[in-house]
Amino acid sequence: MSLEVAIEKKVADFQLAVEFTADGAPLGLLGPSGSGKTMTLRAIAGLETPDRGRIVLHGRVLFDSERRINVPARKRRVGLLFQNYALFPHLTVAENVAFGLRLGKGKRGRRAIPSAVPNSGPSPVMSIDQRLAAMHLEGLASRYPATLSGGEQQRVALARALAIEPAALLLDEPFSALDTHLRSALERQLRDTLSSYKGSTVFVSHNLEEAYRLCEELVVLERGRVAARGPKKEVFRYPPTLEVAYLTGCKNVSRARRSADGHIEALDWNCKLHVAQNFPKPPAHVAIRAHHIRVRPGDAAAPESRENAFSCWLAAMTETPFRVTLDLRVGGPPAHPRDSHVQAEVFKQEWDSFRNIPQPWLVELAPDRLFLLPD
Repeated sequence: MSLEVAIEKKVADFQLAVEFTADGAPLGLLGPSGSGKTMTLRAIAGLETPDRGRIVLHGRVLFDSERRINVPARKRRVGLLFQNYALFPHLTVAENVAFGLRLGKGKRGRRAIPSAVPNSGPSPVMSIDQRLAAMHLEGLASRYPATLSGGEQQRVALARALAIEPAALLLDEPFSALDTHLRSALERQLRDTLSSYKGSTVFVSHNLEEAYRLCEELVVLERGRVAARGPKKEVFRYPPTLEVAYLTGCKNVSRARRSADGHIEALDWNCKLHVAQNFPKPPAHVAIRAHHIRVRPGDAAAPESRENAFSCWLAAMTETPFRVTLDLRVGGPPAHPRDSHVQAEVFKQEWDSFRNIPQPWLVELAPDRLFLLPD
């Protein structure tokens, strides 16, 4: 079962041209605001019409510009969870979940619909009340959206999206309006829900860690184009371009060139590096993620005796409840707080182990954590 998307559409200030396939495991759609993520979801759902292209869901053609096929949104059996949930304020929780379904005239607890996911095998028919229970919404069936918390509204919207047993589930930043505690709890619930869902899932998010936890495959969009796609570990480990490195949260990038001895000169970091990556092209940049940098106290051994280890001084630091971000200057003390080369993220416990030890410290850039980028 798969969702195949290859569409183009002219929008206000760029041309949307995306092509990807979502096979089974949830696919994450990443990119900055205005990159075309929501437009892509709306095109799959049938709320926007592409200028050209093709959308196929589990072998069923939903859109084909050449064949003039454009299945109406109401017949696509696609569940779309909007960023703002879009619940109907005049309908109760049960009525929101049941909206659009051709329900029988039985009792409320016995209303049900069949599965729309092909080849998924027999699945039990679920009533509206059972769907509310699955989202931990028992006792809220007769309530109205205005009386619900943000987390309850999100769960109602998810229950409504799943109520039609959709062949595809499209999630447009479903946690963006929630506080940290609710985000964590509902993310776990969504992960459990998706583990038994048989259709295709596309998950849009600005939160890189959230997308990494929920999705196995990633597509990165930039100004309407696919800048990267593939398994999440591959996209994060070896981003194909400088833009994708930034979009996936890399904070340390230096201009680079290969030296005669095969090492990489990091021109903005004032150091020469051994990089384990096999990179046949002339590199334009070298990069490393902040949490992959190791900082430790200096010792009697000269830094040059350790591979990719350099004397460093602290220029500035910021902290969260559990982590500390260190702005470090390589090779000499900083002239001011912004005079730094690399940014490292360490746990508080690690920071406490060396924070009071005199500088210089050692900063280590592991060869197998560095990655190179083309021009």
